[in-house]
Amino acid sequence: MDIVESIKMASTTLMANKLRSSLTMLGIIIGNASVIAMVGIGQGAQKLASEQFEALGPNVLFVIPGSREAQQTTVDFPKTLVWEDAKAIATQVPAVAEVAPQINLRYLITYRNRNSNSLVIGTTTEFPSVRSFNIAKGRFFNDIDIKRNNQVAILGSEVVEKLFGYQDPIGQSVRIKDVSFEVIGVMEPKGTFLGNNQDDTVFIPLSTMANRLRGRTSPYGVQISWIAISARNRDSISAAQFQIENLLRRRHKIVGEDDFGVQTQEDILQIVNTVTGALTIMLAAIAAISLVVGGIGVMNIMLVSVRERTQEIGLRKAVGARKEDILIQFMIEAIILSAAGGIIGTAIGVSGVLLVGAFSPLKAGISPIAILVAVGVSGGIGLFFGVVPARQAAKLDPIVALRSA
Repeated sequence: MDIVESIKMASTTLMANKLRSSLTMLGIIIGNASVIAMVGIGQGAQKLASEQFEALGPNVLFVIPGSREAQQTTVDFPKTLVWEDAKAIATQVPAVAEVAPQINLRYLITYRNRNSNSLVIGTTTEFPSVRSFNIAKGRFFNDIDIKRNNQVAILGSEVVEKLFGYQDPIGQSVRIKDVSFEVIGVMEPKGTFLGNNQDDTVFIPLSTMANRLRGRTSPYGVQISWIAISARNRDSISAAQFQIENLLRRRHKIVGEDDFGVQTQEDILQIVNTVTGALTIMLAAIAAISLVVGGIGVMNIMLVSVRERTQEIGLRKAVGARKEDILIQFMIEAIILSAAGGIIGTAIGVSGVLLVGAFSPLKAGISPIAILVAVGVSGGIGLFFGVVPARQAAKLDPIVALRSA
């Protein structure tokens, strides 16, 4: 029999049972849509993480207090870094361009009858250039502000919106922990980073934070939350990391495990990509189970179809149809069901990815590989699960088939 004629007959048979054919394709449709959507969303999460880490600033390293075990098992890192460590890195590490130590604490910010529970960062003049923050209005504090413990503040854009609305905040006074601060600048919007709103932030001099708000907490110096460092260029990041580690080991007199960690953008991004990649694979694998379930549904329906069409099969074989003709027709029907379900599922999955990208911060993208794999697997499933009912139909004896009809 001509293959084109077999396709026409298979299509006519499937169209004669539209509801059953649609329900048979449903598992394939859901499987394809789920796989494509999960892979697209996972890749979007990786792109978003990459963009956010690039926004941290060029060639940035972070010195984090606490041993490696403490960093992995505690939320509040041990306070093993002091301001003097940052000063030593700035003056003694050749591969370092700028150093910005910081103390991060959350306080209630008030202006008249308005409040904002925001993150307050005590830092130094190098912070904007190290972390790629830009001033939208006014100025950032300078070395004189730090030396004199001046009570000046730079507000994030969201803090300005909460406290001042459309009023110009420059020159106004806000209170942080019952201490008055003059607003001297406003930051440009920065967005969120790993779930943290960087615009809901207030910046004050590190010395003012230590002396006026938090107070002295260690006899060894001003304890800090961590140190942000920019290397001179991308090629000097590894050298900067090595030199910083050696310097801090000497300063802290370490003979065993380090009580700090130095991490680069690439290190952190690699960890995030590993996690998101594993989650993407897991979600895609779970979604792929529905493809197998859909394939089993195709096989079940085709087996039922063989039983219902026993007389037709007997008549065709009685007038000269070969086993191969019957086999090909039923396999074509199974492949059409799976391929059609794969195409519809692909369209739904791609639409879902585009909607996620349009209405969420995820940079969701469409993976051509995921589409090819999903459609190829769905077609292969139709071929694989269609073999059993097709062979069963091909093996029917025409006389027995006609008698049983």
